[in-house]
Amino acid sequence: MNKIYKIKVSLFKSLLIVFTLFFATSCNTDEEQTVATFTNLVMQDEFDTNGSLDNTIWDFNIGTGTNGWGNNELQYYTDRSENAIVQNGVLIITAKKEDFNGAGYTSARILTKGKFEQKYGRFEARIRLPYGQGTWPAFWLLGANIDEVGWPQCGEIDIMENRGQEPTLISGTVHGPGYSAGESIGKSYELLNDRFDTGFHVFGIEWGPEYINFYVDDVLYNQITPEDVTGEWVYDHPFFIILNLAIGGDYVGAPNAETVFPQRMLVDYVRVYQK
Repeated sequence: MNKIYKIKVSLFKSLLIVFTLFFATSCNTDEEQTVATFTNLVMQDEFDTNGSLDNTIWDFNIGTGTNGWGNNELQYYTDRSENAIVQNGVLIITAKKEDFNGAGYTSARILTKGKFEQKYGRFEARIRLPYGQGTWPAFWLLGANIDEVGWPQCGEIDIMENRGQEPTLISGTVHGPGYSAGESIGKSYELLNDRFDTGFHVFGIEWGPEYINFYVDDVLYNQITPEDVTGEWVYDHPFFIILNLAIGGDYVGAPNAETVFPQRMLVDYVRVYQK
């Protein structure tokens, strides 16, 4: 009797395993995502030479832009070494609390516009973020046709942006016609048992026709496709790279009495791949 019982139990377990495997492989779930691997390195800056940035890759935005770069930001962007310099193998973007050309803070915003622009690929950077209410570091892409069609028609891909008062959270987001600013589409990623301001982390996207995959330290945490956006898909042309450290603005609010300055965003490298 015991032997027959054991045979029946064993047979039941085998059937259960087969059914489970069949069910798992037959169902499409919302968590299934397209993962591409881009291995052909086409642009890199390892920030190995002390001093100024490589001007064959990078340029600077200067000033406060229109309406604080459209976000009521408080900083004045400069090209001074006090705000952006390469030292000891890293790019240091420094935000300072100081009166400068009518603004109360200075910082830097660098970009590859007109120097490096690419359609599709893997874009990644290894970065250590600042910390404090009102700091707003970002690594992002803008459509290279922005001067012709304007924003948000050109498209924007925020690979990483962070509210400095939330040291364990970053967001990856897209902006386009019909889903920009407060209507943008994205997702946050939370770092467990660690903080983004205490060490370096790799932020990246893998971008191909009709999908953008978002990564932190090679963890795929979101995918955005044409079905996910509420307007036109505008990610089928070259984009350029921006790295900046903003202060204040609608997204993060102003610094408070507990925000310590200077604040620094450290970038170990920027790399771009194609298939």
